[in-house]
Amino acid sequence: YAAEYQAFVDKVRTAEDSLGQGTRLTEAVARYLFKLMAYKDEYEVARLHTDKAFTDKIAAMYEGDYKLVHHLAPPLLAKHNDKGELVKQSYGPWVRKAFGVLARMKGLRGTALDVFGRTEERKTERALIREYRACIEELLKGLTAERLALAVEIARIPEDIRGYGHVKERHLQAARKKWFALMDRWRAPHAGAPRQVA
Repeated sequence: YAAEYQAFVDKVRTAEDSLGQGTRLTEAVARYLFKLMAYKDEYEVARLHTDKAFTDKIAAMYEGDYKLVHHLAPPLLAKHNDKGELVKQSYGPWVRKAFGVLARMKGLRGTALDVFGRTEERKTERALIREYRACIEELLKGLTAERLALAVEIARIPEDIRGYGHVKERHLQAARKKWFALMDRWRAPHAGAPRQVA
């Protein structure tokens, strides 16, 4: 996974180096492809919340008796509100044991046994990686010094995609509008090129 990421960033660097205009595009792709590829699924959330650095940080912040409560909306268990959005619920200390088990199951990620991978959110996150890479590939084919600034602006689109669940979906919809508008500008010199809509 890391090698795939590195190879793609290197490809962008090679294309940008030929322009002699610095590394703005390479830096944007390195940052935002990483953001898309390092999405926090249930296995990663479990790993982060059971990491000793996390528990040590909590212990350093509080004295005496305290109780950790996690506010979660597990896709397989959470209720939905009237808009169809998952609703967070409070889970007490017992959930940390479940996190421990889940963190050790990360090897299931992306396999047929990955039940979380079947959720719409995970499918969208994985498709977004492919869509972003295809977009960058298109930019590289028509990259010139004059078009570099627009390419960098397009490469930074994932910066607008924040949050989790329905919050992330809302940000993604807004980012897509901006993305499509910028791609229309990019394709303008190539009249008649159809806009791809995912």
